[in-house]
Order: sequence, then C-alpha cells, then structure tokens
Amino acid sequence: MDHAGIATQMVVERELAKESKKRTDFTREEFIHKVWEWKNHSGGMITKQQKLLGESVDWSRERFTLDEGLSKAVFKVFKSLYDEGLIYRGERIINWCPASQTAISDLEVEFRETKGKLYHIKYPIHGKKDQFLVVATTRPETMLGDVAVCANPEDERYTSLKDVVLDLPLTNRQIPLLFDSFVDKEFGSGLVKITPAHDANDFEAGQRLGLKPLLVMNPNGTMNENAGIYQGLDRFEARKKVLADLEAKGLIEKIEDHIHAVGHNSRGGAVIEPYLSTQWFVKIKPLADLAVQAVQSGQVEFIPKMWEKTFFEWMNNIRDWCISRQLWWGHRIPAYHCKKCKHFEVSETAVTVCTSCGSQEVEPDPDVLDTWFSSQLWPFSTLGWPDQTEDLKRYYPTSVLVTGFDIIFFWVSRMIMMGMKFMQAPPFHKVLIHGLVRDKDGKKFSKSVGNVIDPLVMMDKYGTDSFRFFLAATLPEGKDILFDESRLDGYRSFCNKIWNSSRFILMNLEESFVPIGITPDIEKDLEPMDQWILSRFNHCLEEYNKAHSKFHFYEMAAAIYEFIWGDFCDWYIELVKPRAYGKVSPRSAEVAKQVLSDVLIRALGLLHPFMPFLTEEVHSVFSDQYIVTTPFPKSYPVASDSLGVQKLNLLQEIVTKIRVMRSENGVAPDKKCKAIVKSSDNLSSFTILENEVSLLQLARLESIRIDTLYEIQKTDSVSHFTKGEIVLPLEGLIDVAKEKARLEKELQKSELEKEKLEIKLSNPGFLSKAASEVVEKERDKLKTLIDKVEVLKKGIQNLAG
Repeated sequence: MDHAGIATQMVVERELAKESKKRTDFTREEFIHKVWEWKNHSGGMITKQQKLLGESVDWSRERFTLDEGLSKAVFKVFKSLYDEGLIYRGERIINWCPASQTAISDLEVEFRETKGKLYHIKYPIHGKKDQFLVVATTRPETMLGDVAVCANPEDERYTSLKDVVLDLPLTNRQIPLLFDSFVDKEFGSGLVKITPAHDANDFEAGQRLGLKPLLVMNPNGTMNENAGIYQGLDRFEARKKVLADLEAKGLIEKIEDHIHAVGHNSRGGAVIEPYLSTQWFVKIKPLADLAVQAVQSGQVEFIPKMWEKTFFEWMNNIRDWCISRQLWWGHRIPAYHCKKCKHFEVSETAVTVCTSCGSQEVEPDPDVLDTWFSSQLWPFSTLGWPDQTEDLKRYYPTSVLVTGFDIIFFWVSRMIMMGMKFMQAPPFHKVLIHGLVRDKDGKKFSKSVGNVIDPLVMMDKYGTDSFRFFLAATLPEGKDILFDESRLDGYRSFCNKIWNSSRFILMNLEESFVPIGITPDIEKDLEPMDQWILSRFNHCLEEYNKAHSKFHFYEMAAAIYEFIWGDFCDWYIELVKPRAYGKVSPRSAEVAKQVLSDVLIRALGLLHPFMPFLTEEVHSVFSDQYIVTTPFPKSYPVASDSLGVQKLNLLQEIVTKIRVMRSENGVAPDKKCKAIVKSSDNLSSFTILENEVSLLQLARLESIRIDTLYEIQKTDSVSHFTKGEIVLPLEGLIDVAKEKARLEKELQKSELEKEKLEIKLSNPGFLSKAASEVVEKERDKLKTLIDKVEVLKKGIQNLAG
C-alpha cells in the first residue's frame, strides 16, 4: 500500500478544517502523527475491504511505502541516482497547485476542455504615438511578468522592427521585440508574449534569448510585489482588474470566445499554474532508455500489445521528472544544508553535524518525495532490497503485473526503469492492462456528477461472488466496463442456480455416499447422457484453459457460466433426475450420483477464482480440503464423438428446436403439443426411442413420433434439424388470427426501434463523442433487433401458411 502523499495530506487537512484548524497550527511532527492516526484507521479499512472482496493473499507480507525497510531502499536509490548526476536540484517551470501549494507531476495534471476567452492586447511601440503590436493571451494577468514579445525571424511583417522596444501595458517597464523560430507565424498575429516565469515554452525561449524571468505570483496564487498595484489580489481577481484597466486605456483590440485545455490538479481540482520554482528533478531519459530497451527486446510484454505503442510514445517524449513536493507527509528528501557554511550534502542516513565545518546547525530539506518515487521501487523494496534476501532471490522478477492503463506511465514504466537500473532485470515479464469501471453510459465515476457506486453496497445487495463474477465476465481485454446494475442481478441468479443445483445433488446423496470420481468401474456403466456431460465438461475446460493462456478472463467466465447454467443445470440435471431418484435401477442411480458429484466438484474448481465464497461452501461438503489446495481440474477420458455424445447432441438439438418453435408461434407454456419427426436416419430413431420420456418432459410434449411419410398441413409449424424436419401441428393450440396480429404488432414496434438505432449509429456526432463501449453496446442492440425482426417475420409467414 502506498502512502498517497498529496491525497492523504489533503484528506487530513480537510478533517482539521472541520475543527477550524490548519496544518500550520501544528508542528511538522504533530501533524505527521495525526496523519499516521488517520492512516492506521483508513489503511485498516482498505485491508478489510480487500478481505471482504475475497482477495486470497499472504497478509503477513502486507507492506507500506513508509515502512522502515522500504524507506531504506528509497534513500539508497536517491543517493545513488544523485551521485550519478541523475538527480539534481534546479530552477524550472513546474506544475504548481496554489490550493495545496505544492508541485505536482505532469501526469497528475488533468486537462479539461474549457470555454474561455482569447484577449488581443495592444502593446504600444515605445516612442511611437498610436502605434501598437497586438499579442493574444488567455491569461492576461501574467502579462505583468512579460520580459519580451517574440516573432518568427521569417515573418516579413516584423523583420523591419528588429530594434523596436515596447511599452509593457499597465507598468512602467519597456520590453524588447525579439525573434525565435518557435513562434508559429501562421497563428494569430504571429506574435507571442514571453513570460519565462509562468510558461514552460517561454522559459525555454527565455533561456535561449538570455532573458531573466520575472515571477509575479505568490505560491498561494496571489499576485506578488512584482505585479505593482495588483499585489495581493488573487490571480483570477487580478485578471478581472487587469482587463478592466486595459479596457479603460483602450488597449484591448478584441476579445474572442476560445475553447482550450486548462490544467487542473487531478486530486483537488484547482487550476494549475505553470510556475518557476527551485525543485528536485530526475534526469529521466537515460532511465527511460533502459525501460524502452526492456520492452523492445521482449523482456517485458504488454497485453494487449497496443499499449506498447502508448508506452513508447511516452518514453520517447519524456521530460525530466519533478520529484519534490511541498508537503509534510511522505519521504523527506535526504538532503541536508548547513546554515553556517552553506555546505550541502545528500546522505542515506540523517546528518546532524556538518561534515565540512562541524557545525550542528544542519537543516534537512523541507520537501518530501513524490509518492511514485517510492512506489516505483515496490517490486524489490518489498523483498528486502538493498539487502540480498532469500525472498529477493526467489520472487524477483515476478511473472505478471495486472494494472490499469491510467498508471502505465505513473507506475509501470518507472518500475521497469528502476528494475533495469538497480536489479539489471525487469520486475515482471508481462504487463496485463485492464480497463476502468465506468457508468452504463460510458462516463467516468465522479462524485460531482453523482454517478459513483459503492462496491461494498453492491456486494451487500447482490453478494460478493456475484460482484466478482460481474467484473470478470464484463471486462473484455483492455477495454472499460460499463457498470449496469441489472447485470449484477443476473449473476446473483447464477449464484442461486449453482446453490439450488448443489442442494438437489446433495439431497439425493445418502449419508454413506463417498465421491470416488469416474473410476474404470463407473466408466464402463456410463450412459449416453453421462458421456455427453463429461464431454461437455472437457469442452468447457478446453475453452477455459485457452482463454486463461491469453488472459481473457471474460472468456473463462463465459465458458464456465455456459457450462454450469446450460449444460449441467438445464440439461444434464433434468435428464438425470429419474435415475438419481432411483426410478431406473440402483446401479444407474449409483453411476448418476458419482457423475453428478464429480462434475460438480470439477466445475467448482473452475469457478473458484471467480466465486471463492460460494464454491468453498459447497465444496466443504465433499472434502475437508480448501479448493485452492486441491489439484486443478483435468479432463475426462471420453471421446467427444462417441455414439452416446452424438445421441445427446441430437436430443439437445431436437428439444431446442421444439422450444423455439413453441415460442415463435405463441404456444403457451402450460399447453402440451404433439411433434412429428420426418427423418429416415437411424441415429434419430434410436435417440428418440431411447429418450422419449426425457423428450416429452423437456419439450413439454404430449407425444412424439417418427413419420417420414407425414404430409405437412397448412397450420403446421416446420423446422429443419441436422437429420430431417420437425413438425408441430398448431391446430387447436393457438388462435392463429390473434397470434398473427400479436406478432405483426411486435414486428412494427421492433422495426421502429431498429430504424431509430440505425439512424443513431449513422450519426457521425454520436460515433465521435460516445465512448467506444457505448457504441459497441448500441451495435449489439441493433444486431439483436435485426435477428428479432427476422424471427417475427418467419412466425407471421408460418401462420399465414
């Protein structure tokens, strides 16, 4: 667990604010003590939630980034990188949050599309009455920190003005007109204001042009003494005042509506200021090159592979990482300053006496490290590094890292960098990227929007196993989940199905029953339905393992879901009931019970990673062992094309066809009908004769017979199957005119819905703005409607004769 520097400190400060107190009302040590108190409470809650979710881990290995051992690794890495010149202290433009008054990294800035204004300001040419150059800006308050105006050296509009000096509006300063190729001569007037202390591009241009930055803002977002009469005003109040004064002096040429991306602190939402500050940085490019090499050489593989492209783009355009934070909570930067002789040193251990002059007036650096600095060391710091422990030798590197795409750069890339640098090997071989959980419309969960869900509430309402299965079953590779609560209800029904079928099996087992599995003695007496269910389990296991090898957990969930609900519960259990009840013979009952119990036990093994609580509860009836300690389920020695399997496949096809025919023609569930099979195939004849009782029960038939010479009547419903035709005489079962009218009404409604969806999906605006998952969901709806329309048309056609 990491210490979440900014987020944690903000939470504790908000709690103090409820008591009308501030962080500065306490000493640093007192405040940190309060944060530890909060952490011990909330950290315990997180662990509790993880346990409620069913996470099966070795809790004795729980670690925290501020633990003593991990802190030792942090200071070791800092000192090592500093000694190599890869960590340095310098003055640069950083992302500054005036609300929390700390630097934040580029990746913690959330850019939001904002409707703003573009202000075109007149800069008077010094000594030239009524002559101006016009410069556009979205932040007019920073104009007070301008030190030049710049044009492109190839812009013919300004090449004759090389020696021009401008009067900076609202100040008594003059600034030069300079030339630099970074200026886009096609944008606006082709002029840009140079404010090196408040813009990253301007800072770099200022360095090239030898300009001295002028900071006009305080750390809290108010204007400082360099802002003149605007000193003390909040930055946004200063903007209003500056604009009013410019307007009064006739120095605004025009104001345009302007949509642009404005950086906000992703933690608290405050608008970020590009701000010149002295901070600690990591010279990241040499480390990034190590990570790129690890991925290019195949030592690290991203799954899905498309994320490698994103990774390379970030790595190849990386900038030095600002690692210092103006906070109290976190790892103190291990740098020490002597107040007496100004000596400065970095040390892994605390320095109390100056190593240069012997003075005890030594002060530690007040800043702390970015939380990600310690988190990037997690794969080896948690195993005891820098000590060469047995855990380190055994568990480093690991096989797979499972994480979200939103922290590939924050965490994944940095872990690879540090692993390659300090362990000479990447920390993991595969990086499995999953999506995020969004609401059913594809929007991110947000308290301000009001669409946030509490997982614990969902788990309490639907059950933890249902919630876990939902997450696995609806998480396609690398894509986001659209959270739909109705799906949870469906998976709760699945849990109930498993529970009820397990109860049925257990209720029919004698107290003396011992599950021995499919032994040779049992195997020789297997009936076709037994061979079929064993074959279906083998198919499920094959699909499950194939999906697992590709990390397609949603396909694993689908395979076990379809097997348990469909093959096992809806088909095999229904077919085997007469035998389980002892209505056939004692030996048949014995074999049926062994098959029932063994298939259930193996199915529980496959289901266990998704539903640990329910599966352990049922499994405990059969064994004292936990499922997780038992061997992984294996396939049965049964051929998928055996005669018994073929018969049951045919039986299943016939029943399914009849059920569809009944539904399409509106035959009420409580009405039994007759069925005629037109087929000269011997397998069909044997299957129907051997399983007549099951056919009548499962298809809700009054009778079924084979008649190759039967003449099809106008009111009959006909459907083809692999071995012939199935006929359902409908006369007397339904009111043909009434049913035809119902289907026509349903067809009209479905075609209207289909037309609306087609229009929606042909709208470029919807396709470009909606989340890809939402678009895919709508396309699935359209496909379902197209199929439904065809079925309704067929039903109407049948009824029309």
